[in-house]
Amino acid sequence: MSELITDHDELLDLSEDPSAEELQGQVQRAQSELIELKRRQDQIEKEKLRLEELSRRQEDLERGRIEMVDKLTRSLLLVQRETEESQRRLEQLHNIQDSFAEHLKELEQIDCKSWGGRELARELTRATGIVDEARATYARTQAKIAPIEEELLEEPYSDEFGLKGQGFLYWLQCGAAFTLPLVVLGLFAICVWIWRVLTLAPR
Repeated sequence: MSELITDHDELLDLSEDPSAEELQGQVQRAQSELIELKRRQDQIEKEKLRLEELSRRQEDLERGRIEMVDKLTRSLLLVQRETEESQRRLEQLHNIQDSFAEHLKELEQIDCKSWGGRELARELTRATGIVDEARATYARTQAKIAPIEEELLEEPYSDEFGLKGQGFLYWLQCGAAFTLPLVVLGLFAICVWIWRVLTLAPR
């Protein structure tokens, strides 16, 4: 810029009596200098706009980076907590599954028909203990598996066994049918005990 100004000053430093050709040359040089100054001004303006756009994009980038770092950091903590909770829940369900499978295996191994007269009372006591333990385990874990049961109950299911919509009388009859073998076994055990008492009593 200083060089152009110097040249411009030199152009204005005219001799006292310039000829027409010299004046024409000086005018052309002055016009060329003005054109060059205009061109450089346009370039500087374009460079200014480019730098302003880059600065704006850089500021947008920094704001976006800070925003996403904050969001991802908070979300990562939430995901980590949720993952830990899910792992704890999964381990808990695995333990419940193993416990239920063990109790179910023990319950399925109970065979009332194979008990003899002498071992009936002992087997009844042992089997009752197995049932009570299974019931207690189920009661302890009911709150933990309740959401799963609610989801299963909300799913549509077929009514092929005719159980849907049965009343209280139906379930009362089912309960009586389920407990009838135990009642019969209990009466049989009492009869055996009375018979042994009467047989072994001194006359």
